[in-house]
Amino acid sequence: MSQLFTRLLLATEHTEFDTGAENLAISMAERCQLPLATVLPLVSNPEYESLAPQIAMRAELEAASNIANIRAQAAAQGVTIDLRVRRGEEPYREIVDEARERKSEVIIVRQRGKRGFLANLLIGETVSKVLTHAPCHVLFAPRDAHMWKQAVLVAAEPGEQGLRLVRTAAAVAAECGLPLHLVFVMAGETKPPDTDGFLATAIAAALQLGVKLQVDLRSGKAFTEILASATAHQADLLVIGSRSDNHIRHAMIGGVAQKVIGLSEKPVLVLNLS
Repeated sequence: MSQLFTRLLLATEHTEFDTGAENLAISMAERCQLPLATVLPLVSNPEYESLAPQIAMRAELEAASNIANIRAQAAAQGVTIDLRVRRGEEPYREIVDEARERKSEVIIVRQRGKRGFLANLLIGETVSKVLTHAPCHVLFAPRDAHMWKQAVLVAAEPGEQGLRLVRTAAAVAAECGLPLHLVFVMAGETKPPDTDGFLATAIAAALQLGVKLQVDLRSGKAFTEILASATAHQADLLVIGSRSDNHIRHAMIGGVAQKVIGLSEKPVLVLNLS
């Protein structure tokens, strides 16, 4: 079977919060025998640096040390790093621009930075903006993230976009030989009229890839039930969706998607459904 994703982009500042993203990205590249594109955004303000050149020099030295550490970590696992440092006032913009220039399929990034007010519910500002503006899928990695080995969980609703989510999640599960679980959280106790047809089509789509799909119908708060289903099925990768319309995406980031990403103890792959 051909590899699902071949153009990976690791976005890291090489802090303690980036450890999971780095480990996961390197493991993915090693498993698929791929080079790993990496971007290290460096906050840069030319006007400020001209007034305080020692600060700029310190940042450059720190970046050089970080680059050496990342290369050594990857080399230890037989992975070649193609790393670029991008300087700008907004790190998220440098990450997004790098992904666009490289035509990346997946950005692998940390779940959040320093914990602050409502940190349990909110992803960091930089990674939130990466998701909002990313031209591709985004994989969020907690600090202790590792390659998924148990099960994949996909959260989807009836409709064509739901089927696209299922097909991609099934392809991920098939690559790793893992079971796939579909959680559909209903607004009430009664199934919408198109539910059974959607589930039958989803099961058939997964079977075409050699994956047996198990369905988990739930009702309640969407993010709560998605996380509960992931725990119940011991899923160590969650797959959810995001759409390209900026108003919709901003709403999602402020709602279910943000809470799933922020509260999950496992990696969350957010698929760009544009």
